Amino acid sequence: MGGCLHKPLQQDCSHYREGAAVLELGEGFFRPDSRPSRDLSVLIAAGLRQGGAQRPQRWLDLMAGCGIRALRWGLEACADEAPLLPELWVNDADGERGPLLQRNLAPLTAFGERVQLRRLPAEVLLRQAYLDQRYFDLIDLDAFGCPNALLQASVQALAFEGVLLLASTDGRSPTGHDRPAAVRRFGAAARVHPASWEIALRLQFAALAREAWLLGRGLQPLLAFSEGRTFRLAIRLRQHMQPKEEHQLGLLARCDACGAQAIQPLLRLQGWPPCACSNAGGRWAVSGPLWLGPLQNQSFLQDLRRLGEEMPASVAPATRRLLERLSADPGLPPTVWPTAELAQRLRLPGPPSQLDLVTTLRAQGFNAFGSAVMAGQVRTDAPYERLLQCCRNLDLEDR
Repeated sequence: MGGCLHKPLQQDCSHYREGAAVLELGEGFFRPDSRPSRDLSVLIAAGLRQGGAQRPQRWLDLMAGCGIRALRWGLEACADEAPLLPELWVNDADGERGPLLQRNLAPLTAFGERVQLRRLPAEVLLRQAYLDQRYFDLIDLDAFGCPNALLQASVQALAFEGVLLLASTDGRSPTGHDRPAAVRRFGAAARVHPASWEIALRLQFAALAREAWLLGRGLQPLLAFSEGRTFRLAIRLRQHMQPKEEHQLGLLARCDACGAQAIQPLLRLQGWPPCACSNAGGRWAVSGPLWLGPLQNQSFLQDLRRLGEEMPASVAPATRRLLERLSADPGLPPTVWPTAELAQRLRLPGPPSQLDLVTTLRAQGFNAFGSAVMAGQVRTDAPYERLLQCCRNLDLEDR
């Protein structure tokens, strides 16, 4: 992996090896520990290529940096001898990166003129592609800060059934730490929540859904995860909305006093029910509109895991663990509680076992999963009082 620090790189840290790629990093910002996201992009590209398309596909690395994604797509996702190599569009608005990108992409000799280097602002490239009716089957948008200013152009330039990989480093506004910014960027209220990473991902899905729906298109979430610094997700653009897709947009409320949670789709919005506070002194803190639907597509993730077995050099151990974790949690229901918080509210000596709590809730007929987004949290549709009672019973059994 190399020993590069997570900061602008020094001259003695200029070469890097990852998967089948060996390249110069240059002097830009680069994070080696973001490899799982790059591995996933390679697997997704390979899956698109195996999808039986009858035309050459077009893939876009919109903010390419050193070009590592496009290089790995070409070397690993297109390593077979099948015809119809995709067009690889590699763009970075920093004109000084041109020579670096040319050197790094030189191994893609089989692509010839199918490698298209561009030095345009991201929105200019996307708008021009839309005007020229050049649509992309894969767009990787790995932005600094909030990418929402580019969502409309990205969705317009995405082909039907195409995949958008989106990254955001805006960790304050969607997690409730900069509420005015959340209103400006997401058109939503974002309140501090124990499952703050998940709230951020759901707000991002909602922003994407609104852009797709404005065009009469549908959206299918494929995967979502975060390590707390960057929020990453993937969606597939559908030509048409699925039945009741609008029901996936709604509000999530939490009472800070008692810890109860409730959800409401916007289409059925009405008064909130009482929380669990005994003295009726609680108050709901409401976040949204956000995505209430699934975060992960489990069949899609199983396909990625299969591809990972076929392409072992393309998948780091951390990526395999991530895929296993995401495959075990569909992201439904959207109500999530940290086991440590439940124990604290019940004044228990320690949090209940996540596995035992999930098993107990399922045995009682409820949906329950260990959260794949944040460790030590349980996702369930069990009534809050029943959830607390299960924690009490597990504590008694452990004594």
